[in-house]
Amino acid sequence: MSFNGTEGSFVTLREASGWTANYRATISSGDIIAHFVGSEKVKAILDQEDCVGIRIYYGIDDDGKKNLILVGASADENDMVDGVIVEKLTTCPPKCSSVNSLNS
Repeated sequence: MSFNGTEGSFVTLREASGWTANYRATISSGDIIAHFVGSEKVKAILDQEDCVGIRIYYGIDDDGKKNLILVGASADENDMVDGVIVEKLTTCPPKCSSVNSLNS
C-alpha cells in the first residue's frame, strides 16, 4: 500500500488529553513533554516535489536530550532523505504553552 496524504486521525481533546496525561505519568518532573516546530520548517518539508506527508523519528541529541527528526515522505512510503530534514525542535520545558488539558 502507498501513502496518499490522508494518513493519521483526528482525535478529540479528551482523547489527546488522556494520552498526554498517560505519558506524563511515566516521566520525571522537568522531562520533555512536547516539541514545537515553526511553520516555515513544516512548509519547507511539505513543499518538496512528491512529498505527501511528514515522517517523525524519535532521537536523542548529543546532550542526551529527547528530540524529534522530521523528514518528508513520498507516496511510495520512502523518506525523502535527500531533501529537507528538520531537527533541534524547541522543547517544552522550557518553552511551554500556558496550562491546558494537554500539558497539565
